[in-house]
Amino acid sequence: MIDQQLRTPLTDLVGVRHPVVQTGMGWVAGPRLVSGTAKAGGLGILASATMTIEELERAILEVKGRTDAPFGVNLRADAADAPARCRLLIEHGVKVASFALAPNPELIATLKEHDIVVIPSVGLPKHATKVASWGADAVMIQGGEGGGHTGSVPTTLLLPSVLDALHGAGTDIPVIAAGGFFDGRGLAAALSYGAAGIGMGTRFLLTRDSAVPDPVKQLYLSHDVNGTVVTTKVDGMPHRMLRTPFVQQIEETSPVKRLGPTVRRTLAFKQESGMSWLQLARDGRSMRKTQGRSLAQTALAANTPMMLKAGLVDGDTEAGVLASGQVVGVIDDLPSCEELIDRVVTEAVEQLRRSSAYVG
Repeated sequence: MIDQQLRTPLTDLVGVRHPVVQTGMGWVAGPRLVSGTAKAGGLGILASATMTIEELERAILEVKGRTDAPFGVNLRADAADAPARCRLLIEHGVKVASFALAPNPELIATLKEHDIVVIPSVGLPKHATKVASWGADAVMIQGGEGGGHTGSVPTTLLLPSVLDALHGAGTDIPVIAAGGFFDGRGLAAALSYGAAGIGMGTRFLLTRDSAVPDPVKQLYLSHDVNGTVVTTKVDGMPHRMLRTPFVQQIEETSPVKRLGPTVRRTLAFKQESGMSWLQLARDGRSMRKTQGRSLAQTALAANTPMMLKAGLVDGDTEAGVLASGQVVGVIDDLPSCEELIDRVVTEAVEQLRRSSAYVG
């Protein structure tokens, strides 16, 4: 385990040794992966959207039992029980609250009153300046190379656009860059752009500390850089995942034929989450309002958690989807979180030193 070699606004803000963030991947970012990342000096983030509130509390306590290092929890800002989940973070002294969508100013203020660092994820420069004006402490951006729900703008364009927008608005809060990162060269590049750190999802999924079944990890490792596809057929929103026969089947199946499986997965998600029909309806209304989803897209939304669970938890690649960034095609090993972070930071420092030789 290496000592701190890179000090950035992110490491100062959160209190971690290294400017490396393990993103909050549903069904993947559980206590084992998060604590492994935290103990290695990075920022591990629990994925709470696929947990009941009781499961989230147990997960928080498990991470705290494994390490006293800072960690975070990823929350859905539009979830009906978001305030209750935030109270859990306050009660248990969680260091970071990250959000897939922008929380409202009141929620940000409440968290900051209790010294919790608020880091929303944003996809556009205007969203970054908005949440900064509301009091967010930092933002994470994800370029189109990233896995899961993603946009179309590559990281190399989105990152400088967000940095310029924040600077132009007179607020230089730390920016974490995600989408396409897997090694120290990427970290060095992000820091050179002006980012304060990087976020990695697929790279952390493919570690020994990840609880994803080993046969599924081997399936990931077998794919090349063209091994992912962006589809809207799973939940109506652009979603990058492994190109598998099952995904190809989804792409080619008509909406009518997908209706039955969609209904079954919605029922399974209701049972798994413990949500009532009223809560599901409220969440659906919130999605339509905050994300601009159509009624059809909202109806498909419950597909995602259960289809991801089938692949990432149950290991059933014939009935599940596997979210993945394009970096899957350049990853060929399964290190521990400590080995990965040490390697990324060491390589980044070496790269930055080599690059400095070009100056003057």
